[in-house]
Amino acid sequence: MAHPRPDPAILDPIERASQDELRALQLERLRWSVRHAYDHVPHYRRKFEAHGVHPDDLRSFEDLARFPFTTKQDLRDNYPFGMFAVPREKVARIHASSGTTGKPTVVGYTARDIDHWADLVARSIRASGGRPGDIVHVAYGYGLFTGGLGAHYGAERLGCTVIPMSGGQTEKQVQLIQDFRPDIIMVTPSYMLTIVDEMERQGMNPAESSLRIGIFGAEPWTQGMREAIERRAGLDAVDIYGLSEVMGPGVANECIETKDGPVIWEDHFYPEIIDPSTGEVLPDGSPGELVFTTLTKEALPVIRYRTRDLTRLLPPTARSMRRMDKITGRSDDMLIVRGVNVFPSQIEELILRVPQLAPHYQILLDKEGHLDHVLVRVELEPQADRADEVRARAAAELQHHIKSYIGVSTTVEVTAPFAIERVVVGKARRVIDRRPKD
Repeated sequence: MAHPRPDPAILDPIERASQDELRALQLERLRWSVRHAYDHVPHYRRKFEAHGVHPDDLRSFEDLARFPFTTKQDLRDNYPFGMFAVPREKVARIHASSGTTGKPTVVGYTARDIDHWADLVARSIRASGGRPGDIVHVAYGYGLFTGGLGAHYGAERLGCTVIPMSGGQTEKQVQLIQDFRPDIIMVTPSYMLTIVDEMERQGMNPAESSLRIGIFGAEPWTQGMREAIERRAGLDAVDIYGLSEVMGPGVANECIETKDGPVIWEDHFYPEIIDPSTGEVLPDGSPGELVFTTLTKEALPVIRYRTRDLTRLLPPTARSMRRMDKITGRSDDMLIVRGVNVFPSQIEELILRVPQLAPHYQILLDKEGHLDHVLVRVELEPQADRADEVRARAAAELQHHIKSYIGVSTTVEVTAPFAIERVVVGKARRVIDRRPKD
């Protein structure tokens, strides 16, 4: 669906500022943030001194490359409050990760941080086509980390009516969508598919629901997935980006009129792209790992935070700020199979090329002798012919695509519809790696 550009009067002035205005504001805020981190966080002071740099050395954007990176490990090492740049009693809210993969990480916000966050998510929802008075169904989690609360504050700030649902209870999700007729849903793309499946199970046509916009994030998803969701759900699917360490959802958001990658809200976050192996800063347009420095955060500034997300920076289109290409993988999602780098999103893209296959899949990795074995389990589309020869042809087609485009031999198992476990809360579990860890 084509959408006109919004009236410039409803945008924030910085969204239509000149490049000179934007860069001047960024540099001023960047220098403040680096100084704030150095003055108030002992970890940053030690790290800067070990690298032989001082906030006074930051005179241009290029100088930022001399400063050290921040990683998730830094946050873990300083658990719980060691990364805060304000006294704990000035922290309005604290979120802790689950710690299921190691020591938890903590992020915190002052009242002013939360105010900025609400403004940026409001800006993001507006970029997605939302307007004051719209009803927004928030199915991001309201639990340990930040997705649901960030989405909620932003929707309220824009002047929308919020239905706070969080993830899970899929039948109830569908019931509330029927009862309250929301205009917008904020959810992970994989869980949106689960909601659409449930609608169909109940005999509804998802394309006839009240939803006109889906704001999807929290996991990598492909253009093919966008097209599949838009076709089945009859809405515009728009990409929101964020991570808790940098702020939460709303660091960047696509504009509905272009759908050409999330616009980074550069008045609050300074992006870099680096070579993941060497740490070298790469020019705009080069693929690499995304790094962010916060420009306005008080409680927990992050300087050159390595996101592990792989993308590239693109020139401005719908707004004055640069865009990022769609995140299609993370450096820690990458699978090395017989020496070949494979991302689940690459396989997803190929699944969606085969009309008989649904975007519900799992990748199972095992060892057979000394060799890696890859099994791709994928569902048949509910409307597809279920004859054995149809399944066999679809499996052979996908197998051929994976070998041709990725260079890995696989076994493909095409299951009946609804045979693969559905996402009930949050992000899909795409990969089951059963290879020995030695």
